[in-house]
Amino acid sequence: MQKPNITISLIDAERLDRLLDTLDEKSFANLDDLLVELDRANIVAPEEVPVNVVTMNSTIVFTVASTEKEFSLTLVYPKDITTAGDKISILAPVGSALLGLSEGDEISWPKPGGGDLLVKVSKVTFQPEREGQFQL
Repeated sequence: MQKPNITISLIDAERLDRLLDTLDEKSFANLDDLLVELDRANIVAPEEVPVNVVTMNSTIVFTVASTEKEFSLTLVYPKDITTAGDKISILAPVGSALLGLSEGDEISWPKPGGGDLLVKVSKVTFQPEREGQFQL
C-alpha cells in the first residue's frame, strides 16, 4: 500500500523533533517509523495547513480496520495525556499513524511486536490551525 501524502506544520515539526531527540528505540519502539514519516512530510507554516489535515491537538474521527471501531480522540504530546480517555499520544502507534493525514486518507502502520494497523481518517472535527490557534 502506498503511503498518502502528509502535511505537518512547522511548529509541530520543531516540537516533535525536540521530543524525539529525548527518546531512543528502547523507550519508543516506533521511533524509526515516525522519523521516516517526518522526513517525508510536507512541512508548511501553521497558517498554510489545509483545514482537513490532522495536526497536533486536532480532534479526529477515525477507524482502525482490524476492529472496525470508530474513535474520536485528540492527538496530543505525551505530557498532555489524561485519564479521561479522550486523547491519544503521538507516541502511540495509532497516534503516530494519524499525524499529517487528511480526511479520507488511510495508512498502514507497524504495531509494536509485529503486524500492521490500518487506520482511516473520517473527519477532523477540530484543528487548532483552522481555528487560528497557531501556538497550542
